[in-house]
Amino acid sequence: MRIVSVNVGMPREIVWRSMTVRTAIFKDPIAGPVTVGKLNLNGDNQADLAVHGGEEKAVYGYPAEHYPCWQSVLPEVQFSWGHFGENLSTEGLLENAVCIGDRLRIGSAVLRVTQPRMPCYKLNLRFDREDMIKRFLLSERSGFYFSVAELGEMNAGSEIEILSRDPNRVTVTDIVRLYLRRTRNPDLLERALNVSDLPANWKDELALRAREG
Repeated sequence: MRIVSVNVGMPREIVWRSMTVRTAIFKDPIAGPVTVGKLNLNGDNQADLAVHGGEEKAVYGYPAEHYPCWQSVLPEVQFSWGHFGENLSTEGLLENAVCIGDRLRIGSAVLRVTQPRMPCYKLNLRFDREDMIKRFLLSERSGFYFSVAELGEMNAGSEIEILSRDPNRVTVTDIVRLYLRRTRNPDLLERALNVSDLPANWKDELALRAREG
């Protein structure tokens, strides 16, 4: 497992559908070592801190393996690493295998998996498509957010090492399926609610959806 590309970007103003939108979803690959801070990578930031960023969403990873799938259904898009707004384009780390709470060493930093990505309208902006959020959610190719357990550096080519696995073994895909009500497994829900690294707002939402049926 390794990092294919490290991608960063600062907030910018974009005119989209007659609106001026401030966004940092546009990321570009960067060469050389990048410092990993508690809230983001050096040279990266979020535009709307009310819904993006914070310690539980400090770094966003997206599997490079998904790019050919998206290219096949969106042949008109000129894809490049970071196209989904990810900081880390990864290889060998997939949502159906990585668990919430897993600790990973990437370069000299240690990251912890916290949650899937639930995109806002800016993903539609990035692709200039009104249906991109729906496509993204239904694909279950969500990527994963990390918190930073130990500061350090990483770069394209850095190896990814799993240091420890959360004992509840709830994958990122499991959380997405519970959220979308694609599974109603009570045991899985109970395990998800016991994962200490899953943010409280996720636990509240999953419990609510389970009660509503």
